[in-house]
Amino acid sequence: MLPRVADSLSFLYLDMVRVVQDDTGVCAQIQVDEQRTDLVYIPTAALSCLLLGPGVSITTPALTTLARHGTSVVCVGAGAVRTYAGILPDSLTTHWLEQQVATWADPARRLDVAVRMYRMRFKDADVPKTVTLDQLRGMEGQRMKAFYKILAQQHGIGRFRRNYRPDQWDTQDPVNLALSAANTCLYGIVHATLLALGLSPALGYVHTGTQHAFVYDIADLYKAETTLPLAFALHNSDNPEQETRRRFREDLRLLRLLPRIVQDVQSLLTPPHTTTPDDDADEEHSERRDVRMVHLWDPKTGVLPAGVNYAKGGN
Repeated sequence: MLPRVADSLSFLYLDMVRVVQDDTGVCAQIQVDEQRTDLVYIPTAALSCLLLGPGVSITTPALTTLARHGTSVVCVGAGAVRTYAGILPDSLTTHWLEQQVATWADPARRLDVAVRMYRMRFKDADVPKTVTLDQLRGMEGQRMKAFYKILAQQHGIGRFRRNYRPDQWDTQDPVNLALSAANTCLYGIVHATLLALGLSPALGYVHTGTQHAFVYDIADLYKAETTLPLAFALHNSDNPEQETRRRFREDLRLLRLLPRIVQDVQSLLTPPHTTTPDDDADEEHSERRDVRMVHLWDPKTGVLPAGVNYAKGGN
């Protein structure tokens, strides 16, 4: 039985290596000194996403092998805290993208996902059944104001107000500078994860109008335990941006955030229902179905086999 995507999605981060294809497989060449180059072979068949950091070069034959094995390749910054581009194999399942589009396009289901994101952020939240998105934004704003106040009191910095002003970047206080830098790092990690799942970063449920709308939605789930405490802890820093990036990369090893993002996103995009063993088998199959077997879509009957002549009386 094939494993579920939620359990098997694996990431490998590389930097300062050359990725090539040789007679054995795809390997990373590590230049130890002028006379020695070490080889580390990459388990392409068992790898879902390869993150290429600074100093990495990769050959076309290596990319071809990764695509053949269904491995996504994402170009990222140091420690995966930036995401610049993604190369998705044609064998990547469209299951989660279809779930995203279906829930995003239906106003009722879109609101349901937004409510579940709110409850995921605030475990003790009491959300009215008839809540609107406008009310939800107001509730979120009040929660964040209270959290800012608690962190400001803990660090003895007086009143704090979130002030993101790109046009006045150098005049911001250290906490705002650190928070902006930390959030940018978090966005890169979330972006890489969404690309690895084959999702659209542009189709957000709360945010909209930008290619990173869904990135911002998902990143909000983790700010209270990642970027916000870090930013307030650097309120006396002489160089909050640089120190934020360094410490965020260090903390990320402890947070193990990538697997959590995968599980949380898949949970949000899966309609809540009572799961049975047969349901698990169906979901497992739908997550792993071979997308190279192209099907046709029908609004009434659903998926139809391709390669069939549907003309009346035709063969």
